[in-house]
Amino acid sequence: MADSKTVRGAAGSDQARTLAHVCVYCGSSPGTDPTFAEAADRFGALLAERGLGLVYGGGDVGLMGIVARSVLRNGGHVTGIIPDFLRRRENMLDDAQETVVVPDMHTRKRLMFERSDAFVALPGGVGTLEELVEQMTWAQLGRHTKPILLLDLKGFWRPLITLLAHMRLNGFIRPGLELNYQVAERVEDVLPMLEAACRHPARPVNEAFVDQHF
Repeated sequence: MADSKTVRGAAGSDQARTLAHVCVYCGSSPGTDPTFAEAADRFGALLAERGLGLVYGGGDVGLMGIVARSVLRNGGHVTGIIPDFLRRRENMLDDAQETVVVPDMHTRKRLMFERSDAFVALPGGVGTLEELVEQMTWAQLGRHTKPILLLDLKGFWRPLITLLAHMRLNGFIRPGLELNYQVAERVEDVLPMLEAACRHPARPVNEAFVDQHF
């Protein structure tokens, strides 16, 4: 298995950023592979152990429920942000220290962005993909320099990484508008990579992950 690497990035601010709250995008289903649930549980524990707060979609189902419950079980802080119409569908987690009920998805995503210092995508469906790509787009357009990381468990995000490389190869991701994101293949690598990205936001990136895999 290859080491986790940073993948292409546009230049960002040269000012160090404090990592205090991590936004996690992930599925409202646990998926069919138990590896995903195990990783969500482990990641929640690591967040709590490092004293980092979780910002997430507020539900108690699927991977999102697993990661939030793990943070709580290990003494960490959870902020859930959920639209009113999803309170029953996603079984709002009442045990979170902070729950914000909002009127719509747009408000949810805006608050999740504002409350977070970095973004991590675990496996998930189209909702996870939409939230992830929105953060990539905002970063590409220079609206933020917060770290974005894909946890590529068992190659889950490899088709997306392939597609992004394909877009760049065909001139739809142009020089100067490169995507700034990282890829980790192990749960234990995620937080060290985010912390390094916050300490050195202008550090030159490398394309080793893409070069090794595509």
